[in-house]
Amino acid sequence: MLKAAVIGVGAMGRNHARILTDLKDVRLVAAADLDAEALRFVVKRYGLHGYTDYRKLLERERPDFVCICVPTSLHEEVALAAISRGVHILVEKPIATTVEAARHMIAAAQAQGVLLSVGHIERFNPVVQELKQHLLAGELGRLFHLHARRLGPFPSRVRDIGVVVDLAPHDIDIMRFLTGSEIRRVYAETTRNIHSHGEDSLFGLLRFSNNATGSLETNWLTPTKVRELSLTGEKGMFRADYLTQDLYFFENSEAGINWESLQLLRGVSEGRMIRYPIQKREPLHIELEQFVAALLNGGPPPVSGEDGLRALTVALAMVRSGLDHQVIVLEAEPA
Repeated sequence: MLKAAVIGVGAMGRNHARILTDLKDVRLVAAADLDAEALRFVVKRYGLHGYTDYRKLLERERPDFVCICVPTSLHEEVALAAISRGVHILVEKPIATTVEAARHMIAAAQAQGVLLSVGHIERFNPVVQELKQHLLAGELGRLFHLHARRLGPFPSRVRDIGVVVDLAPHDIDIMRFLTGSEIRRVYAETTRNIHSHGEDSLFGLLRFSNNATGSLETNWLTPTKVRELSLTGEKGMFRADYLTQDLYFFENSEAGINWESLQLLRGVSEGRMIRYPIQKREPLHIELEQFVAALLNGGPPPVSGEDGLRALTVALAMVRSGLDHQVIVLEAEPA
């Protein structure tokens, strides 16, 4: 049995605690949070030891791993404290607030020989996993463009970052995951309409190393949540809804059944629409299952620290582009 703890039991941390109590091979022993009321809730509900000082939790409980769900500005501090004690960590996205902090965390984990995974939860959404399989099977042909919409009201949980660093890493990571290609150039328009500490709206453009393009529409201004992704390619368009876990394919009938024999694309026209049956599951449950499996099997992490670093690097470049109104060219990160 792996001993687990959760540090930070706000909205996301409570969900981690709920799922960890149900996982095979895991015993959730403790939680930590400065908010006494939030801490009392999980301690009473799940029969845990509670701490307002996470360092005391690490020293007294000696967990095998911790889920770090504190505000982003505290990720580096808490992660390094856990890593220095040989504790494996799953840190919520974004990995950190700065590239330097992320690199420090990755280097410390490597030096200490502990597993560091980043909680890019959308990777584990069944609709994304299904879409990935269709892309690997070549059902879209050459990929032209990806378009992500992640809209919703302002979350009370956020106080230390703007919408780009908070939400855009979701779609940046998914686009890298689906394309297998790095983002080389970005341009962004950002605005601050209501949020007092950072931007609350983003329109971003991306160019990938495989020459595909991407666009991000992200905000904290829309009264209802929208979580959608579309991919357009030679053979048609996939559209995925993260919330309902529905996946559709809109066929380009010009591709026909003899696409491989075509020497030249004649055009695009409307063909069949296919809705794929998907077994719906909670993405966080799948993420934690895979993290535990990685610990038991000796790795690798489901989402590496380097993946988290790359998503953060692109997001910060878009923040800079939005402020400077300039195209930002990204350098390749070493493997």
